[in-house]
Amino acid sequence: MPRWFGALFWSCITIAAMVVGLASWDAIIASPPAADPVRPRNVRIERDRWGVPHIHGRTDADVAYGIAVAHAEDDFRNLEEVLAAVRGRAGAILGEEGAQLDFAGHLLDARAVADAGYASLSPATRALVEAYAQGLNDYADSHRHEQRLQGLFPVTGRDIVAGFVLRSPFFFGYERALGALVDGKLPPRDSGPVDERGSNAFAVSAARSDDATTRLIINSHQPWEGGVTWWELVVHSQQGWDFAGATFPGAPFPLLGHNRTLGWANTVNRPDLVDVYRLTLNEDRSQYRLDGRWLPLESQRVWLRVKFGPLVLPVPRTIHRSRHGAVILNDLGGFAIRHAGIGEVAQIEQYYRLNKARDFAEWQAIMAMQAVPATNFVYADRDGHIAMVYNAKFPDRRPGFDWKGVLPGDTSATLWTSYRPWNEGLRVVDPAAGWVGNANNRPDVATAAGENLKAEAFAPELGVETHTTNRMHRFAELFGAINGPIGRAALLRIKFDKAYSRASPAGRWMARVLALDTRGKPDLAEAQALLKRWDWTADGRGPADSLAVAVMASVGRQVYRGDPLPPAEPKLREVVDDLMATFGRLDVPLGDYQRLRHGPKDLPVYGGPDTLRAIYAHKGDDGRRVADNGDGFIMLVEWPRDAPVRSQSIHQFGAATIRRQSPHYADQAPLFVREEWKKVDF
Repeated sequence: MPRWFGALFWSCITIAAMVVGLASWDAIIASPPAADPVRPRNVRIERDRWGVPHIHGRTDADVAYGIAVAHAEDDFRNLEEVLAAVRGRAGAILGEEGAQLDFAGHLLDARAVADAGYASLSPATRALVEAYAQGLNDYADSHRHEQRLQGLFPVTGRDIVAGFVLRSPFFFGYERALGALVDGKLPPRDSGPVDERGSNAFAVSAARSDDATTRLIINSHQPWEGGVTWWELVVHSQQGWDFAGATFPGAPFPLLGHNRTLGWANTVNRPDLVDVYRLTLNEDRSQYRLDGRWLPLESQRVWLRVKFGPLVLPVPRTIHRSRHGAVILNDLGGFAIRHAGIGEVAQIEQYYRLNKARDFAEWQAIMAMQAVPATNFVYADRDGHIAMVYNAKFPDRRPGFDWKGVLPGDTSATLWTSYRPWNEGLRVVDPAAGWVGNANNRPDVATAAGENLKAEAFAPELGVETHTTNRMHRFAELFGAINGPIGRAALLRIKFDKAYSRASPAGRWMARVLALDTRGKPDLAEAQALLKRWDWTADGRGPADSLAVAVMASVGRQVYRGDPLPPAEPKLREVVDDLMATFGRLDVPLGDYQRLRHGPKDLPVYGGPDTLRAIYAHKGDDGRRVADNGDGFIMLVEWPRDAPVRSQSIHQFGAATIRRQSPHYADQAPLFVREEWKKVDF
């Protein structure tokens, strides 16, 4: 999240220390109520040679219990942090950064939404989340030495649902509006995540392949560590739940992958699903005006528990709400934030049902629930169907307003309360070209030219993105260059492509660097000359690769979000100075400059920001790029004609994501950097 919390924290810390007495502080840290009575679980966890858990249960709920236990065995730290955020106690573990999440959780009223909607979930889904919570509680109870936060456990099924309510809006840009308003600024007009949180996904039909096999590439780009990093699993229940894929901490099922008959990949999309309203307030800011009437501005005092050195201190804040949603008061006025899916909990129901869908018709019927507010789905199945679905829960907005700007909050004409039907959604299904793809790009580039959606048909009220990525340009160019069948080898060449398209935003940025006037600046002229000989590929084979990757990375976030690009010369100067300070040369081999580091592993890794082989990184203590995002969990799923599904996968580290002493802490890393696979025993 952006670092907008500092002023909030420091302005309140002294007050909190003075006003909170011992009795009230004891109430704040009291343990949650005990969970409902639990039942014995019939579950078996087996791990394959790579440590990936295969979880077998009599019922789906038994499997969910096993998922919780196995995930905690591998990644209890991140699970604890996710649950702390749901409980409004992340600040007690993570300090200022965690308190940002706690503040957002109160604004979204995540726990109250989960409580209000819990009974609307099916009995099977409630049984699932309750069993998952039971597994977390049992693990925590038997591993008390791992707990960092007193009184966090036991958790309940409602906490698991609240986690989905809390995290979902941040996948389509809620934090950008919230962060700007807390900082006293107007929100940006564009939507989307704050950082380079991308993905690739491709599907090729059996009819277009060279061996009558339908194929799906799952290639999500998420941070390599933390609460939204992928963890691989395979599940089987006697109730017909068979699925292989990956999930995030806090989710009681795989979020992507495949079952016996179908599978899907997700890529982050960027529809405008967050609206900000300027409220008309009375003099003391206790009321707002709507349709000619003054209504009370709801207020609620909350306490943020924030770690400060060795202490955890309570920080008071007041949360405001209007009929629109959460309200932020700043020096510019009062602003309400409304987002798609506000007040709803059925996302967890939809994902669970998708896991057990049997064919394309059933899968589409489940998608029509519209409970997952955003994210593209790239789909494939054993019958040869493929699809790219630009999934978004589009608010039913009235024409005539600037929906990307700040809206008038004094009229219900801007206060939408319903959504466009899913059957109006944007999708490409079974194109004659036999392939579909998405790489966090606008939905009118999804397959061969002539079969794509028409951008001019997108109503402006939908807020469909217009953004392109280098990865989009490359997959369109590479698929378009294949005249015959698209076999497995060809598909994998596309997936692991490391080139930049001159037509892409990244390519246009490089063109600006190459056009600089470097006369009188010999070091910049040397760099520019080296870049002019570059082959536009980050494969580690040329002397300019490190310099080129650094130049691309210098504006990676701006290019990803479509922000205005900065002047080129200062960025080139920064890159040149960094390389010279670290290596004393500009023609550094990319394998020396860009590394995968995890425990004992320190390996060269190739690719770059916004290549199909996506590698994002931070600057290490030794000046090198240390990969921390991009290609991570990858899966290749294949349905041969008249044969069972088969799949292969790879993870950037290994199954035991935080257990440094485990043999599976980094055992997949050598395969990952060599772009090799391991078999999924499904």
